Amino acid sequence: MIDDPKTLVSTAWLAQHLKDPDLRVLDASWYLPEAGRDPKEEYDAGHIPGARFFDIEDICDNRSDLPHMAPPVEKFMSRLRALGVGDGHQVVIYDGAGLLSAARVWWLFRLMGQANVAVLDGGFPKWQSEGHAVEDMPPIIRDRHMTVRMQNQLVRDVTQVSSASKLVDHVIVDARAATRFRGDAPEPREGLRAGHIPGSRNVPYTSLLNEDKTMKDPDACRAVFEAAGVDLSKPIITSCGSGVTAAILALALERLGHNQWSLYDGSWAEWGMFPTVPVATGDA
Repeated sequence: MIDDPKTLVSTAWLAQHLKDPDLRVLDASWYLPEAGRDPKEEYDAGHIPGARFFDIEDICDNRSDLPHMAPPVEKFMSRLRALGVGDGHQVVIYDGAGLLSAARVWWLFRLMGQANVAVLDGGFPKWQSEGHAVEDMPPIIRDRHMTVRMQNQLVRDVTQVSSASKLVDHVIVDARAATRFRGDAPEPREGLRAGHIPGSRNVPYTSLLNEDKTMKDPDACRAVFEAAGVDLSKPIITSCGSGVTAAILALALERLGHNQWSLYDGSWAEWGMFPTVPVATGDA
């Protein structure tokens, strides 16, 4: 793969740059409840040397009833300052699944106007399998101010997505599994209708990953989007269950040079419970 410190870097790249003074590594592991995994406990037991734990369930908008919505600017800045991450840093984000929640935090950084941020391709499993160093020590934190410039074009709300669905001026792409997209499988969150946003296309995030949970190369990702009927000449809104795996689609789009994308933060957790918006079932 081609390492790009603004999107995706390899374990070899990280191993080479791990001692750079302005590198900051974040463990952004997060799992659905049924996985039965505790990300903070796993981080405490072992992580990439110098990594700080980014808690998706804490660095979010706790005023919202929806899960882990993007945090207010002030909260993001103060939490990242407490992690010793700020202006002038190159950030690398990984997770314990290979590539699951790290892309969500990459998107959050982009939303906050931070460009020098990448996801670790293959994440902690690949890092460990290659025999790279792991430690259980907490990092030494040095305070660093962060300047935030919100990039509102990278996020969409239910009203904007509803409009895009009606006007067909964007392609809405859903990262959930095909069974959930079609409405054949129940939603993991209670009280949600089954199905998808009318007019949306289905690109399960797993279809963009190799067996070792690294991302497929840009040409292969392009082929996956095109096979799903995604018109890559149009602006794209990515969606999923709760705004986590939608960011994997956004990362893939950015990798293949499609930069007119945005993420529906509420995703199905919001659309599926909103009684006034329509739901489609079956194939796209």
